[in-house]
Amino acid sequence: MSTTTEVLQNAEERMKKALVSLHKELQTVRTGRANPQMLDRIEADYYGTMTPLKGLANISTSDGRSLTIQPYDKGSLKAIEQAIHKSDLGLTPNSDGNVIRIGIPQMTEDRRKEMSKMVKKIGEESRVAVRNIRRDSDQDLKKMKGAQISEDEIKGKEADLQKLTDKYVKDIDKYIHDKEAELMEV
Repeated sequence: MSTTTEVLQNAEERMKKALVSLHKELQTVRTGRANPQMLDRIEADYYGTMTPLKGLANISTSDGRSLTIQPYDKGSLKAIEQAIHKSDLGLTPNSDGNVIRIGIPQMTEDRRKEMSKMVKKIGEESRVAVRNIRRDSDQDLKKMKGAQISEDEIKGKEADLQKLTDKYVKDIDKYIHDKEAELMEV
């Protein structure tokens, strides 16, 4: 059986992972600016295997409004184009036979609001994940009550756990607020 300190360390580790996961997911949300990470979720059918675009091509941004995709293998060009067309990002790839260029259009007000709702939903899922981690850790602490540790020590550790939870929920809220501000920027 682990100690109360180990329970708290484990909870913090898991909360950090939830925050990192949120950060990565928010990077894939399209804003008005070109960002190579926005294509991270897209996979192309490469010789029968679904492969992430970053494994098939070099993705870069030449300016704030366009992405350039240079496939490592010219044979994957069509598959990459099709995958981008099928994605929910609303992007139109243009190919010259060697390189794919994607112009990032300005987002409409409706699309910005839609993306903002999606960002809020992602944030709420992260908050729920952090609270679930707190609940699991709280149960682990309660199991230690009695034989191993006094009730006062358990109460103190539960308070520490709540502070940890509040800190990570606050961090999540900041990420969400920043992303929404970025989305609403014209």
